[in-house]
Amino acid sequence: MNNEIRPPSIAPPAANYALAVLSRQPTQWLHTSGIVATRPDGTVPESLADQAASVWSNIAVIVNDAGMDPADVVSITTYVVVGEPLGPVMAARDAFMGTALAASTLITVPALARPEWRIEIAIIAASS
Repeated sequence: MNNEIRPPSIAPPAANYALAVLSRQPTQWLHTSGIVATRPDGTVPESLADQAASVWSNIAVIVNDAGMDPADVVSITTYVVVGEPLGPVMAARDAFMGTALAASTLITVPALARPEWRIEIAIIAASS
């Protein structure tokens, strides 16, 4: 139902994501707010890699509760505090997505709503 659009007449994506995803006749949509690395006990991991893993763990719970899986994710918007290394951020995304590809945008920002947060991710998923 969700198909990658990759026109051969334009440059390929810069990393492991789709330039565009076409959703044909979805019957349900999932839109998340920006999900942060706060654990169920209220703590926030210190390292960016641990925060990225925590965010994707939180997203996995939400996606699962919606009766969906990573292949249903069609769009990812990631906000990372300026100066943070992007490798762990992209590795955590790739670990969650597996072989599925989604349209993905990464934006660096001066800060997030709380100083301990270094990454925030919002997704859109579509399924039939």
